[in-house]
Amino acid sequence: MIKTKTVTGDEDDLRLDRWFKRHYPDLGHGGLQKLLRKGQIRVDGKRVKTNHRLVPGQAIRIPPLAPPTGKSTESRERKNKSQELTEADRDFVQSLVIYQDDDLIAINKPSGLAVQGGSNMRRHLDGLLDGLKFDAEERPRLVHRLDKDTSGVMLLARNRVTAARMGTTFRLRETRKIYWAAVVGNPEISQGRIDAPLGKMPGRAGEKVGVDDVNGKSAVTLYHVMDNSANRLAWLAFWPLTGRTHQLRAHAMVLDTPILGDGKYGGAGAFLTGIEIPRQLHLHARRLVTPHPSGRGVLQIDAELPLHMKKTWSDFGWFEPTEEEEIDPFPEEA
Repeated sequence: MIKTKTVTGDEDDLRLDRWFKRHYPDLGHGGLQKLLRKGQIRVDGKRVKTNHRLVPGQAIRIPPLAPPTGKSTESRERKNKSQELTEADRDFVQSLVIYQDDDLIAINKPSGLAVQGGSNMRRHLDGLLDGLKFDAEERPRLVHRLDKDTSGVMLLARNRVTAARMGTTFRLRETRKIYWAAVVGNPEISQGRIDAPLGKMPGRAGEKVGVDDVNGKSAVTLYHVMDNSANRLAWLAFWPLTGRTHQLRAHAMVLDTPILGDGKYGGAGAFLTGIEIPRQLHLHARRLVTPHPSGRGVLQIDAELPLHMKKTWSDFGWFEPTEEEEIDPFPEEA
């Protein structure tokens, strides 16, 4: 029997092959590709490839599939058992919580913690979410992502209804996400708009994007220089109006100011010489502003800088304001 499944809020931007691995673990990659080539699997009635990024609300056509095998079931049981949380795991993930109500949980994700698992990656946020159930029956759901090495505000939905509503909110770009970054150099213009389409770059260095005026997808970022230090380093606020993979890291290169510690995009130019400074990525999701899914007004959540960025801010004499002291770097676009 042909089925249709709807993409939920916590599956926003998930690759189609990973969606099938989550819902139909017995369907191998080769089998999935065969069904896609024949047009038996479609998204919103259209043929797509395995790397298609999903959007909440999309309908996925599922043809009749073979029943699951016992071997795969046993494999999943072993996997689930290996991910059982220790008390230390629960303490760790609960220490990240900076906001909580009946619908949402917000955490300050640390740099270095991946949001979802991958090859040879046993510890990730998705595998720790059972530690954030608290008094709820359901485990919270991811509604958006941050890169592994990016720290800052992340929202989690505490139930399926909220996940769907937040998925729509993110898809319609009703959220406002402000990032802070330290960049090497100083932009020639202190504030502006970067409108540079991005596309996937070929190579073996892992997922990486760059400006592609022909085949790239629209990518727009507003930026504002908050402070600088003798043109060696600048503190930038970014507001991405679109949500492309590695958008801020690639757009920082458009300004010829790589994000400090971002060797993947900036190479040696992403590091300062002659000074002892943390070599980690200096990119932080500072603030998230969103309509509350219950309709109770607008929610604003700020996340404190991670320790390696606090040290850099302190070393360069930059003042990290409190929520009350902070000035909106993008007042005209609010």
